[in-house]
This record gives sequence, structure tokens and C-alpha cells, in this order.
Amino acid sequence: MLVSASALGAVLAFLEKVPCRSGAWNSQIGQFRDACYTDIYPLYYSEQLATGKVPYTGHPVEYPVLIGAVMQAAAWVVRPIADSYRGREFFDVTVIILAICLVVGVLATAAAAGKSRRARALMVALSPALIITAFINWDLLAMALTAVGLAAWAKNKPMAAGVALGLAVATKFYPLLLLGPLLLLCLRAGKLRDFWITAAAAAFAWLAVNLPVLIVAPAGWSTFYRFSKSRGADWGSIWYFFQQQNIPLLGSTQLSTLNDMSTALFVLACIGIAIIALAAPRRPRLPQLCFLVLAAFLMTNKVWSPQYVVWLAPLAVLARPRLWPYVLWQLAEIAYFFGIWWYFVFLFNGTTPFSMSTGWYFATLLARFLTVALMCGYVINDIYHPERDVVRVDGHDDDPAGGVLNRAEDRFVLRFRRPVLLTQPPPA
Repeated sequence: MLVSASALGAVLAFLEKVPCRSGAWNSQIGQFRDACYTDIYPLYYSEQLATGKVPYTGHPVEYPVLIGAVMQAAAWVVRPIADSYRGREFFDVTVIILAICLVVGVLATAAAAGKSRRARALMVALSPALIITAFINWDLLAMALTAVGLAAWAKNKPMAAGVALGLAVATKFYPLLLLGPLLLLCLRAGKLRDFWITAAAAAFAWLAVNLPVLIVAPAGWSTFYRFSKSRGADWGSIWYFFQQQNIPLLGSTQLSTLNDMSTALFVLACIGIAIIALAAPRRPRLPQLCFLVLAAFLMTNKVWSPQYVVWLAPLAVLARPRLWPYVLWQLAEIAYFFGIWWYFVFLFNGTTPFSMSTGWYFATLLARFLTVALMCGYVINDIYHPERDVVRVDGHDDDPAGGVLNRAEDRFVLRFRRPVLLTQPPPA
């Protein structure tokens, strides 16, 4: 059932891109008006794959090495095809790879979900926001590897979890953030040995695929990291909203200031999450902390692309598998998806399909930001009121995705002394 649902989601995602595949890619306005834009098709040409250049060695690529490898593999497959069709077929081959990743990611999410796993995994496979963004970029690669890592950890396989997470980091940066919650919960449960096995395996796997490219093409390899640092406030981020509204300080266009503010707010959020992890009356579940960290990263980051919903959806259903807050967030993501493309139509053409002003775009940007913040609030509430946590309400499982953390006793907990209120004056 999960495989069929994932396949259905992939087919729907492909159909959403059909207008572009039929020619709208060649119309700057058309691909935005039809909401079928993807990075995959134009990057086949801009990254010079069409001319036979190899990522990193022949041409620098703005992605980590495993995405570059998948790009090259797809380029090899379509090389015998006539020049006029190669870009379209490069997209089709990439879609097949990503569809497989969607199936793997859904099955791995189910493996980490414990009881009622089918229902929770279906919330990922049939996520409307995930479906319409699935083939914008290569994010499903990272989602699948991250989900496999969490599933391996849930099955008490820390080394396999580390290898999967290390490969995920070699695809996108965000899976690295999940090691933070893992460290905190292992510290609280006295399971640091398992954490270090996972961290070491992740580092080894990451080095195994990165080191050869770094040695052969250091400049090409570092393009992703230099590009990320030099990138300004981009569409979708709260910083872009501040800049466009000319809000003092927060709307600063100076890159160093923007980097400092973004980093500082994320660090503060992580400190708050660490306090929750170590001081909550009951140890939080691993997906709860992973969701909070990733949500904090997206909310404070300089970039928040539409397809980043692919990152968050599996963690959202593992952290809080309740339908209505999830649906509200999905609706906000869908509104943003159409908002960003119509905003581009307005920027290029001066009008939108429904003659809407740019205020529509910024309303959808804020709606997405606020619904993710609302989800975070619900997750934190569940942490402090575990009797309301639907995963724990039956009492049979402590943390189905926790692996060695499941049912483990606490070994290190932060205790904050309450102030003593004097009801009588102190003795003389």
C-alpha cells in the first residue's frame, strides 16, 4: 500500500510538471504562470552537462557531491538521445531516480514510526505540498537518505544510521543538523557510545564520497560552500520579507550583517531546544527535537525554497502525527507554492494570473512561517505534556524512533532550582 501510494504521489508530481515538459520551460513567463518550474531542466544546460562537462572537474556545481554524481549519471544515460530532446529526457531520468527515493523515504519513515506507521507514512506519500514540489530539485535524495538513517537508528543500528546520515549530508547540508538532537538525547540517557558510533560512521561516509572530489577538484568541490556563504536574503525567507518592507536593521542588505543575524538567531533557537531536551520532565522523542531544529533552521535561514517542504514533511509526521495542524501547514505551503510563481510573473510581466498585487506573495510567505511556528508550538506542548502526545498516549512505546533511547532511563537531567519565596521576614 505504501509503495502504491508513493508511486501515485510521484505520478501526480510528474503530471504537475507536464505543461513545462510540453514546452513551457522555453517561456520564462509560461513556466511560472503554469507553476511547473523545475531547476532540473535548466541546470542540465547551465551546469554544462549538455556539452559533456563533468561536475566539479569540468565545471563547478553549486550542490554537494552526491547530487553532482546523480546529475552526471542522468547525463550519461541521455547522451545517445538527439540534442533537441536531451534536456527533457534528462528531466525524465532524474524523475525516475527521485521517484525511487520517494518510495524509499516513505518506507523508511514507516519503519521509524512504530505503531500506526502506515497512516503516518501515508501522510508523507500523499502530502499535497510534497507532491507539487517533489521534482523542483534533487531534495528527495536527501530526504530518502535521512529517513533511512532515522529508520536504522530506530532499529538499534547506529553504524548504519551514521552511514546513511553521512551520505545524506553529502547530498544536502540539513541532515547534519539532526546529529545535535541525537547528541542531546544520548547525553540525557547515558548512551553517548552509540552516538559516537553514529557520528564516526557519518563522518567516514561523508569523507569517503567527498575526499576524492576534494583532492581532484578542490575549487569545484568548494563551490557549494562558497555559494552558500555569499548568498543574500533569497525568496521565501523572513529576511527577504524584512528587506522588501525596509524594516530597520532586520532588513539590512549587508551580507555580513545578514549572516551574523541569521546565525545568531539559529544558535539562540538551538540553545532553547537544548534546554528543552535536557530539562523537560520526560525525555523528548528524537523526531520531536529533529523537527524543532530543522524548523528553526528554516525559519532563521537566508533561503527557504518551496521544495524544502520535502525536508520537513517526514519529521513533521513523526514528531506530531495529528491531522489538522499538519493540514493547515500543508495549505500554507501550497499557497506559498503558487504565490512564489505568480510573484515571478508579476516581477517579469507586471501582472499576475488573477491581477493580484505582490502583497499576496508576502501574505503566503508569512502564512508558511507562522504555520511552521505553530507546529513547533504544538510539538513543544507535547513534550511538556506527554499525555497529549498521540505517539505516547497508549503507553506501550516511549520513543519508537529512539532506538537505544526507547525506554532508557535518564542519566543526566538539568534541574533548575525554584526561587524560595519568604512568607515571613528573615530573622534579625
